[in-house]
Amino acid sequence: MHTTKSIETDLLGHVNWSRGSKIWLSFLIAIFLACLYFYFLQLRDGLGVTDLSDYISWGLYISNFVFFVATSLVGMLISAVLGMVGQDWIKPISRIAEIVAVAFAMVAGLVIITDMGRPDRLLNVFFHGRLQSPIVWDITVVITYVFMSLLLLYIALIPDLNVTSEKATGLPKLQRKIYKALSLGWANKPEQYRLLKKYLRIVLVLIIPVALAIHTVTSWLFAMTLRTGWDSAIMGPYFVAGAFVAGCAAVILVMYFFRQQFHLQKYITLKHFDLMGRLFVLVSLVYVYFNINEILVPAYKFKVAEKAHVEAILTGHESLLYWLVQFGGLVLPFGLMLFKKVRRPIPLTILSGIVLVGAWFKRYLIVIPTQQDPYLPVQNVPEQWLHYHPTLAEIAITIASFVLVVIIITVLSKLFPVIPIWEIKEESQAHEKQ
Repeated sequence: MHTTKSIETDLLGHVNWSRGSKIWLSFLIAIFLACLYFYFLQLRDGLGVTDLSDYISWGLYISNFVFFVATSLVGMLISAVLGMVGQDWIKPISRIAEIVAVAFAMVAGLVIITDMGRPDRLLNVFFHGRLQSPIVWDITVVITYVFMSLLLLYIALIPDLNVTSEKATGLPKLQRKIYKALSLGWANKPEQYRLLKKYLRIVLVLIIPVALAIHTVTSWLFAMTLRTGWDSAIMGPYFVAGAFVAGCAAVILVMYFFRQQFHLQKYITLKHFDLMGRLFVLVSLVYVYFNINEILVPAYKFKVAEKAHVEAILTGHESLLYWLVQFGGLVLPFGLMLFKKVRRPIPLTILSGIVLVGAWFKRYLIVIPTQQDPYLPVQNVPEQWLHYHPTLAEIAITIASFVLVVIIITVLSKLFPVIPIWEIKEESQAHEKQ
């Protein structure tokens, strides 16, 4: 059984900037700045540096935006849904899920700006946006979800900020004072814990509809159009189901990294990987259902436009990627996770990485092929206008967004305990009383 002192020592050990972490962060910043150069070129020369056109106007950037919004939903799934139904096993990984959610949600808002040829006109959405526009709805819920995610992360951190200011070693005095100020006079009093849990429950309840709204509204950016492949009433739940798959995969990856790098094997155990694998199988089954429905319904009706779209997906120009994503990036991994031996840290992490890559390409398949199959015949334009091949600038800017997510996760993990100290203490004390 863990003692209070050992818990604090173990869980505060990574809250410092070691030489290795500084080198890692410097490496990430160097890659980010190198990729950011291509965004400078895009600002200077316009969207002409991309392969976007009048016919395919949404490309890598929007695919990336949908993926980032999807992955950010995992904080709601782990902390709110599972936490509020009394699943105590998620306590050691709840903050990891919240950190992942904050990082992806924050960068999602920036990713959408990369798709704008004139980002300075973003303010027009706030000053002149129409309430009938799904884009206004999307920006509103993204900002709200980022705020709610930060609030959830901060409230649960308050007791640990006080412990960090007093017990963490090797911290500058200024950093300790900031922690002390952010802890809002925390003194480990019973009434403070009662208030903390009360406010946490309120935020957890509120974040569920906001999280569902952020990805549902994102799906409406597609579903509110008449384009074949997007014009579907199931887009909302379809997107949410896919979000849980991508989010679970991201959390498993970060869990494994933190467990190994910060020596948290006593707190993030084999049981946690086993249960996360089971959760992954559950959400994957739901997502497989929506993937079947996505193809089966239009294939049965076979309207002229839908026929062209379905054939392109199943046997045409996007078929190889489609089948790789479906079987290699979803069906095979979750099928393997049905076996307990696979739900161990290393195999589960490898499969989660494969699923996360597949989840990104799935968003690519949602965004691009539909635009390549227009209703009306395209005449008297070059053939290349009907195809989309991301340029080096688009790829570099997309890589920059992923690097920025890793930077945010790295910084948060070096500033704050990634496992809630006060919750682990409570759990340990409860076991001692039994």
